[in-house]
Amino acid sequence: MFLMILFYPLRDIVITTSSTPATTSDLTPNQSSPLSDWIYYMQQIHVSAIDMGLSRVIPVANHLGLIQSAKDDAYVFTVAGTNGKGSTTAVISEVCQQAGYKTALYQSPHLIDFNERVRINGCPVGDEVLIDAFYQVEQARLACDLTLSFFEMTTLAAMLIFAQADCDVWVLEVGLGGRLDVVTIIDPGLAVITNIGIDHVDWLGDTREKIGYEKAGILREGIPLIYGETDMPESVLAKIEELQCPYYQVGKDYDFAEQEEGWQFSSANITLQLPKPKLSLINSNNAVAALLASDLTITTEHIKSALTKVKLDGRFDARDIQERHWLFDVAHNERGMTFLLSQFLPLWQQHKAHYPKAELHVVFSMLADKDIDHVVQLLVDSKLPIKTWHVAEIDHPRAAPLKQLTEVLQQHNQQNIITYDNLGVIGNEVVAVTTDKDLILVCGSFHIIGEVLQPLV
Repeated sequence: MFLMILFYPLRDIVITTSSTPATTSDLTPNQSSPLSDWIYYMQQIHVSAIDMGLSRVIPVANHLGLIQSAKDDAYVFTVAGTNGKGSTTAVISEVCQQAGYKTALYQSPHLIDFNERVRINGCPVGDEVLIDAFYQVEQARLACDLTLSFFEMTTLAAMLIFAQADCDVWVLEVGLGGRLDVVTIIDPGLAVITNIGIDHVDWLGDTREKIGYEKAGILREGIPLIYGETDMPESVLAKIEELQCPYYQVGKDYDFAEQEEGWQFSSANITLQLPKPKLSLINSNNAVAALLASDLTITTEHIKSALTKVKLDGRFDARDIQERHWLFDVAHNERGMTFLLSQFLPLWQQHKAHYPKAELHVVFSMLADKDIDHVVQLLVDSKLPIKTWHVAEIDHPRAAPLKQLTEVLQQHNQQNIITYDNLGVIGNEVVAVTTDKDLILVCGSFHIIGEVLQPLV
């Protein structure tokens, strides 16, 4: 049974109209157009892929009735943070499903198919459902005479799908920052900040205090916050105090301990013995804390059942494909790579013990706005015996050029570098130059995973 769910009003926001008029053309898709046409169209209609702010989004959301719909009918988890959002939202979603709630999950980006971003009870929604939602958002956008970015259009469509499906619980992953991210037009019942690191400095700032201020923008007056690391920036604490939010911080109010047969979650009120998930224990721990602090009816059995089932593609994702051993991980910044290496080094040692003649190959690429030098430095400093680097540009407007990638590797004295015209051909090429004993690590970006994986499967 649902307990009473409290939502709080949005802060005052000045509404402005885009200087670029919203128009239709012969290229505008319709309800019978394929999903690929809609994806391409939405990528073209706004001046930039990232456009921080809510002034264009809120009128369209109001036109669709979205804000009121979620306010009346759903319990909302909003999850922000530099790393770990995907794992945290996946665990929260799976537990809610096990508890019998009709659960909506919104994540980004996707690895292969766009539908991966929008799930109900764990299943990606179909093309027809997405197309219908895109059409409704487009009509609302035109009615408001505004332009929207790709992320804004698709996020509004996901919310519309969740509202029309009468989902009991919405689990929303923030795309970038928090304060000005479109996800925050819906007030949460509970907020999670997984951690705060240096990333997206062009949009969020170059210090943890500045980035913390942006991520704390998901808070609303009086709602609980789960804070998933022991070091909290003053900017986050100031927002907590301003809004009088009850908060629970790892290492202070709750914690976890890994055990041989599982792991233990503990707080002042409860201790749980839980099975190990395939996902990070750190993120699973934060997810469990969020669920227990929510107004939902969650039992230990719901949590245990979910942890044995939950998975997330591209997060320490081990697969055997074409008689080769692969490990896919979306690590793309300092914190992500540090965490990946903490898991990967023991895995490599186990693999080497089983296959003494095994060699390690790395398939690598990154976006240009990431700290490529620092990520490569971490890989080199790990002392992993990397036999060969396989490198190509990501098919994305923000991709780091191949020349930049190879130069960074060479600056770190990496010699065995093989370059390719595109990531789509790398998988099969790597299979051709490796053995069935070798281990292949694919990392550096969300985008690299899908581009490498799709031709292989």
